[in-house]
Amino acid sequence: MTNQRDNPGVILPPPMVYAVIFLISLLIQKLIPINPSFLHSKIAVAAAIVFIFLFLIFAAPALIQFFRTKNSVITFKPANSLQTTGIYSISRNPMYVSLFFLYIGLSFLFGNWWTFVLLPVVIVIITLLFILPEERYLERAFGDSYLAYKEKVRRWF
Repeated sequence: MTNQRDNPGVILPPPMVYAVIFLISLLIQKLIPINPSFLHSKIAVAAAIVFIFLFLIFAAPALIQFFRTKNSVITFKPANSLQTTGIYSISRNPMYVSLFFLYIGLSFLFGNWWTFVLLPVVIVIITLLFILPEERYLERAFGDSYLAYKEKVRRWF
């Protein structure tokens, strides 16, 4: 059991970052339009379906595992245990990866190139504001176990 006072110190819900930047991209498209004709094709719709399916493949098992182990998905609460199996053996951050896939899938569905242009911004913000503080917390909370896990499993995918 970890120290109940210590936590990652992240108070903003991570999905909000994805949503806000997505909305900003829609606004930019209104101000500086980029021809979205390809994004209204059958190929783009198929790509959207694939990415949304990938979202489900990563999100569902990650959430199920968190609930089974009585961990909280709320980023300012302490972890009850270190997740290293299942989907967490593929990515240290499957929930963020799933949101990444959902963002891309919705980008194809909404037909907006600006969402793709802003994708690196999303990744940098998620990494700096969420993942790095969470990693520092997990290292404090789980020590060598987390460091060994970190050596074996990639941050994103």
